[in-house]
Amino acid sequence: MEVEDLGHHISRRFNEDLERVRNSVLSMGGLVEEQLDRAIKALSDGDSQLGLQVAEDDVKVNRMEVSIDEECSRILATRAPTAGDLRLVIAIIKTITDLERIGDEAEKIGTLSARLASVERPSTNYRELRNLARHVKQMVHGALNAFARLDTKGALEVVKADSAVDEEYESIYRQGITFMMEDPRTITRILDMTWMARSLERIGDHAKNICEYVIFMVHGKDVRHIGIKNIEVEVEQASRRLESRT
Repeated sequence: MEVEDLGHHISRRFNEDLERVRNSVLSMGGLVEEQLDRAIKALSDGDSQLGLQVAEDDVKVNRMEVSIDEECSRILATRAPTAGDLRLVIAIIKTITDLERIGDEAEKIGTLSARLASVERPSTNYRELRNLARHVKQMVHGALNAFARLDTKGALEVVKADSAVDEEYESIYRQGITFMMEDPRTITRILDMTWMARSLERIGDHAKNICEYVIFMVHGKDVRHIGIKNIEVEVEQASRRLESRT
């Protein structure tokens, strides 16, 4: 079942149910993006109140996950979807789990930002963390765009971007160890920064997961754990098959 077939199902077969739940996923994604933006702003501005507010607002994301999951369960029970429709529902269930976990990591970042607001700021004003956050936010936005448009090539670009995020995280981690050894007075601050970097790296992983679900949803290929080169081959082959039919 290719992209055009999925679109056909959404518009012709129990379209109201599927379209409603897809829109709910995108709304949840928008809320998660906003949560992440505010968490990073709390770090940049040294705003402890904003950081704590991000942590408190995570309950909204959790409620949306439960609501969408219940709707998917109802669709499975009453519509008994098959083929592309079934893949769509499965991908949605997996996607909202990753979105909820992104929300959890944003909550951690908000809490850590509130804590860092009370200590002396480094001369770099957390430049490395802000750069990492910018790349991670691009991944999340790209993943949601790929989901909305059923865009496997866009999804592939996000998957490929994850390696750069991993490298940035490792760099921050190594720098942190060096700074703590040079000045033990910075240990508490550096540990909080390292935990924040770790949360950002995990958000990148969740964005990558969502893109792998998009590829599964569109092409019926499970590309988890097969390596970026193999994913590229799978997407290219599936895209050529689609083009040959049009």
